[in-house]
Amino acid sequence: MTKSILLIGVGGQGTILISKILSAGFAEMGYDVKMSEIHGMSQRGGSVTTMIRYGDDVYSPNFGEAEADVVISFEKSEAVRALPMLKAGGTLITDDYEIYSVPVLTGASTYPFDALDQLRKMVPNTIVIEAFRTAEKLGNSRCQNIVLLGKLVKTMRLDKTVDWRSLVASNVPERTVDINLRAYETGYNM
Repeated sequence: MTKSILLIGVGGQGTILISKILSAGFAEMGYDVKMSEIHGMSQRGGSVTTMIRYGDDVYSPNFGEAEADVVISFEKSEAVRALPMLKAGGTLITDDYEIYSVPVLTGASTYPFDALDQLRKMVPNTIVIEAFRTAEKLGNSRCQNIVLLGKLVKTMRLDKTVDWRSLVASNVPERTVDINLRAYETGYNM
């Protein structure tokens, strides 16, 4: 059976990094894995979306609306935007974090401050964590992605056969290994 995961964030949040770590972990588990990335103006703070599919035989990384088993969002308004991709009964993991887009900053649109209420009404299995704030408290807000990874591994019960700590350590800059491992453990234990 093939599983589909959608990761969505804003450029610079590390969406692609945890997608690569997840893909490596699924491959280690013996799954066929495919990953695609979409960078929509990511260099300017735009959306970054990554799709991962894994299973016995995966022919494409892409999937359509209502096909994601799990959506991981680095920012709560991005989670609202990604909802059409989540299948009925799927799991949504989102950071309770706000990034204001250029249209919001210029007054051309408004930020959905009720995003978490919307998400909880539409997705019974919504998990909200403070990944960005947690990473800040650990000493590096850029570890937000690894906090989310830890939470995802625990939520999906993926920790039985893969050494995720080792995968994190081998995919982050050497000088940041210790803080990223603390971020992973903190997210896992949330």
